[in-house]
Amino acid sequence: MAAPAGPSRARPLWVLCALGVLAVSMIAGLLDGAADISPWQVVLQAADWLPLVHVDSGLAPVEQGLLFELRLPRVLLAAVVGGLLAMAGAGYQGVFRNPLADPYLLGAAAGAGLATTMAIVLLPAMAGSIPVAAFAGAVGGVFLAYTLGNAAGRAGGTATLVLAGVAVTSFLTAIQTFVQQFKVEELQRIYSWILGDVGGGWDQLWLVLPYAAVSAVLLLLHGRMLDVLSVGDEEAISLGVRAARVRFTVLLAASLATAAAVAVSGLIGFVGIVIPHVVRRLAGGSYRIVLPLSLIGGAAFLVLADLVARTVIAPAELPIGVVTMFVGAPFFVFILRMTRQAAT
Repeated sequence: MAAPAGPSRARPLWVLCALGVLAVSMIAGLLDGAADISPWQVVLQAADWLPLVHVDSGLAPVEQGLLFELRLPRVLLAAVVGGLLAMAGAGYQGVFRNPLADPYLLGAAAGAGLATTMAIVLLPAMAGSIPVAAFAGAVGGVFLAYTLGNAAGRAGGTATLVLAGVAVTSFLTAIQTFVQQFKVEELQRIYSWILGDVGGGWDQLWLVLPYAAVSAVLLLLHGRMLDVLSVGDEEAISLGVRAARVRFTVLLAASLATAAAVAVSGLIGFVGIVIPHVVRRLAGGSYRIVLPLSLIGGAAFLVLADLVARTVIAPAELPIGVVTMFVGAPFFVFILRMTRQAAT
């Protein structure tokens, strides 16, 4: 079923607005820090980093190094992680046709978190194994939640899958806590990772980019297919869409996106449920616009969340996962109320 003509024509405008918000949030992220650097100097220096562009920003070498080695990779990593989590949430919601579906609630993040913790404990010298382990854990977590939800039947309606995800998340988190006890000296590292951190630097950014690119391309290419699936499997099949293959591909892509994000940033909740819902309210429900706007909006949201985490109790730093929970928990209650009103 095609998207309405109005929202379709307005799609480029929404994308441009979202890109503008992202640009402003990234500049704000680059500005924050102990060194006093003017916004204009940051803009000039950012332009100087572009290929074939040479601009004198007036910054000293030490200030340029501060921007390039500390602030820039942190802002970029936050943008990548936020975009992946938001787009994965939109993908899960399209696959399960459940507005409450989210990487954090469906067990994907907990599964990836358990697998990553095991990699840290058992394979501390093999950092490259973390994304692979996280991917396997994310797929396993979603599979457990989906299987448990199906076993419970349809009596619970759309909440059944969410409840199954909560149960799986609690179970996997308990196992993760148990595993941590075998490596007490790694508890601080694991604890910091669990609360969320995007300060991993360029190494973590290069590590996550290949997975991010593959998952983002797959999800964006399936926007139209998710629109067709939203009208029902029987009608989708009659239109020539292989519903099972589409669901499987989107599920794997969303799990890969979640795994990649969790592997480099830890457990950052609610991004995948807040951003897609905001996008739907502003730009409509077509996944051809929800997916790209979720990618851009999630990036901007997490960059701003990281900015808050760095400044609200400065010079100390608040874990970024705490900031997203402060925003996401009330928003989740609001969505529950809206879903209940729609059902009645």
